[in-house]
Amino acid sequence: MSAMDTAVSHNATTAAVTLGAGSSGLAGLLPEVQKLELLVAVSIFVAFHSLRQRRAQGLPSWPLVGMLPSLLLGLRGNMYEWITGVIKARGGTFTFRGPWFTNLQCVVTADPRNLEHLLKTKFGSFPKGPYFRDTVRDLLGDGIFGADDEVWRRQRKAASLEFHSAEFRALTASSLVELVHRRLLPVMADAEAAGSAIDLQDVLLRLTFDNVCMIAFGVDPGCLSPGLPEIPFARAFEDATEATIVRFVTPTTVWRAMRALGVGHERVLQRSLAGVDAFAYDVIRKRKEELETAAAAGRGPEAGRRSDLLTVFTKMRDEDGSPAYSDKFLRDICVNFILAGRDTSSVALAWFFWLLGKNPGVEAKILEEIEGIVAARKAPATAGEVEEELVFQPEEVKRMEYLHAALSEALRLYPSVPVDHKEVVEDVVFPDGTVLKTGTKVIYAMYAMGRMESIWGEDCREYRPERWLRDGRFMSESAYKFTAFNGGPRLCLGKDFAYYQMKFAAASILHRYRVDVVEGHPVAPKMALTMYMKHGLKVTLSKRDKSKL
Repeated sequence: MSAMDTAVSHNATTAAVTLGAGSSGLAGLLPEVQKLELLVAVSIFVAFHSLRQRRAQGLPSWPLVGMLPSLLLGLRGNMYEWITGVIKARGGTFTFRGPWFTNLQCVVTADPRNLEHLLKTKFGSFPKGPYFRDTVRDLLGDGIFGADDEVWRRQRKAASLEFHSAEFRALTASSLVELVHRRLLPVMADAEAAGSAIDLQDVLLRLTFDNVCMIAFGVDPGCLSPGLPEIPFARAFEDATEATIVRFVTPTTVWRAMRALGVGHERVLQRSLAGVDAFAYDVIRKRKEELETAAAAGRGPEAGRRSDLLTVFTKMRDEDGSPAYSDKFLRDICVNFILAGRDTSSVALAWFFWLLGKNPGVEAKILEEIEGIVAARKAPATAGEVEEELVFQPEEVKRMEYLHAALSEALRLYPSVPVDHKEVVEDVVFPDGTVLKTGTKVIYAMYAMGRMESIWGEDCREYRPERWLRDGRFMSESAYKFTAFNGGPRLCLGKDFAYYQMKFAAASILHRYRVDVVEGHPVAPKMALTMYMKHGLKVTLSKRDKSKL
């Protein structure tokens, strides 16, 4: 064999070895390519399957995490509008499925038939339930809003008797006149004189907070004092409610771990609750000392002139003569009523004034009604000084039918409590056919109900007070269609007072001032237990020219 033949043979052998090695490498890559193709195929299948479920369930449901991604996207915008869109697409009711390892599983409904079923017909089958109670217990304790069964009935009965007593009604009316005319109107007069904008929502929250503290605790925290000072108790109460609402969108195991470690929003909650408790227990201690001193001095009737809830509940006795309620329970009772009384009226009034700015025709009709009532007085005010001191009487407030309708329409569109919660304790079927198994959590969405064509007609998103009037008189709607004050056995005890408070404050302001929202001010709801405006409501005030009314 020649040298050339040897070289050729060597090259051929080398090429063969190289080719063999290359073939082996390609063969090794094939399984990896197949795995990648399989992963892509599975991902596409899961995505299409999850998105197809949107048609059947209202939202995409993903493996392990369920509908949580959609919820997180909803939280980034207007949560209540997101819920409304899903409910409307599902015909009024849908089932939310969270991650399998959480308790974020619930049925969400805005169907009046279902609400009547859970709030009235099968009331006993739909308590607040352990989930809600455990979530709010640190703030509300065993108070009426988280309580069930006998604990709830006992508080409800005692509070109902007090709310309908002549003494309590006199207290609420006199305290409101004092706060509106000695604090609210002077604060507005200062702002108008200075030509400066004020946060009307903040001012109204201060008004109702002072008012409800006087009714619940019998003390005046002074939130609406000149200069609008920051009151530690009010700040602590606000922070505590905000931290509590975060728990509802946090897996229970997570927020409990955070509470144990004292981190995040749970740290804020612990700190703010310390402030709430310090104030509450100090008031309770002083009230007991006051009552004991009065009793020892034989001044029982004099001490009995107090009609605030704390005094009434403190004086209650069991059959053996011992106090009916512990200090902890008294604290819970008062904190619960402050939560309800502070927010319902003030938040509703803020949205009401914002809506008036967008609907000047409605404002004109309210002013016409108010001026007609003022003109009907036997001795109409003439001097400017007397005019400024004009105080609407209870019978005059009652005659403000169009104002009542305008406030109700604001509550329809922006209910102070946008969603509420129940938990079923036995297998139940809703009137719309939805099957509920024992332990199912039920969310009823009042905000969404106000935007359902099936309930309020095609103009459901329009602000139209006339829908509440029949021949000029206010006509209420079913509590299961208009649920701003709940319904059934849990119908809000303070409903009548809330309307009186709102009408008195609104009429007193509108009679004296034109309220204009600052141009460009952003208005959006905040995710909280009640429907605060996220950025407040910045307004400017200008005095009414009575000659043009």
